[in-house]
Amino acid sequence: MTASTKTEQNPLQKLAEYGQSPWFDFIKRDLITSGELKRLVDEEGLKGMTSNPAIFEKALSAGDDYKLFIVKNAESVKNAVELYELIAIRDIQDAADILRSVYDETNKRDGYISLEVSPSLANDTEMTLVEARRLWKAVDRSNLMIKVPATPEGIPAVQQLISEGININVTLLFSQDAYRKIAESYIAGLEKYADDHDDLSSVASVASFFVSRIDSLIDSQIQEKLESADGNERKLLEGLLGKVAIANAKVAYQIYQKMFTGERWEKLAEKGAQTQRILWASTGTKN
Repeated sequence: MTASTKTEQNPLQKLAEYGQSPWFDFIKRDLITSGELKRLVDEEGLKGMTSNPAIFEKALSAGDDYKLFIVKNAESVKNAVELYELIAIRDIQDAADILRSVYDETNKRDGYISLEVSPSLANDTEMTLVEARRLWKAVDRSNLMIKVPATPEGIPAVQQLISEGININVTLLFSQDAYRKIAESYIAGLEKYADDHDDLSSVASVASFFVSRIDSLIDSQIQEKLESADGNERKLLEGLLGKVAIANAKVAYQIYQKMFTGERWEKLAEKGAQTQRILWASTGTKN
């Protein structure tokens, strides 16, 4: 089988025919240094990456990839948080550089990697803004997205950061109502950014809508009801097992289609604005 034949049959690359972009929810040092990340980009059709503190914790605890870096920098930092940040920023920068070709080839639509603000700031709008601006400046890559949670305090932070031209990955979205508010905050942020800029194409955002965790919760509730159900009720409940999360995601996508059409959006699109795509997160089955 020739290399070209393999490429043609690669299911990840074929996703592009449907307007889909596979992103990798993982990062570790040897993924970068071994050349595997570049191979995934060049041969497997990888279009982006995300990270979070838990992913970095897993990477740091597996093997000795970070040992020399930790020994070298341990005395120059005040605490473990600062050391973690040095590690994360270095890895994010290096991954962003590899993904830059995708960013350029897709006209800034793909090729992003995300770095999350501290989860401890999820309920603090002002400190989220401070942290996001600092990380954006520290990484200094145009294909970076700062991850901000979709908490009530995070929503206004998203709007403000977008208005400043900072790319945002809005994470931990579960409900249709929360997604609608996030899409609105993105559009409002772009409108403010447009007051001083004629080209909006450099501002990007995704809304990370979680899928399988919904079924993890709902299915357990359905199982409880099944213990006492019978007849038509039992049949109805059994038919809902494993189905709610996908149904929820479909409705969220319908909201996306509605939010990014019409006169209000067209005014922004004329200036090159990108829609805030939905990033389907937590797509692995839990049962």
